Amino acid sequence: MPGWILRRPSPFIRHFVRTSPFRRPIGRKHQSTEVNPPPPSQSTFQRLWNSPVGFKTVHFWPAEKLSLTQNLALTATGAIWTRWCLIIKPRNVLLAAVNFFLGCVGVVQVSRILTWQQSVKNGTAPEAIEQDAMDAVRTATGGILENPEAASKNAIQ
Repeated sequence: MPGWILRRPSPFIRHFVRTSPFRRPIGRKHQSTEVNPPPPSQSTFQRLWNSPVGFKTVHFWPAEKLSLTQNLALTATGAIWTRWCLIIKPRNVLLAAVNFFLGCVGVVQVSRILTWQQSVKNGTAPEAIEQDAMDAVRTATGGILENPEAASKNAIQ
């Protein structure tokens, strides 16, 4: 056996292995120094759902941010590979099902994009988007923009 296999690792390697993030215990990341830490204000599911990188940011994009060519490619990929999975021997039905649903998602997204583009041509989408934005501003400011005197009196009390 070569000598380098039995040789002890260098101090650098030993330090790297000891401090590797993959070697740390899972619970250590969320440990607190407080004796009685306060309970979390939201459940794990609520934090995941409201997270800036959670489900809503990936699956619920507005139609104006979607790419028509990319979703057409998803639709075509789903259709082609679904057919291919059913032609080859042995037949791979599970992979065919996955690709079928990929094609279905592509069809839904393409229909959303085309509906949005049609509404923009008719002039209905920009007004609706502007109205939604104004409603959100009104909700967030709590009526301060409409009646600033009343809002300042309520803030003082």
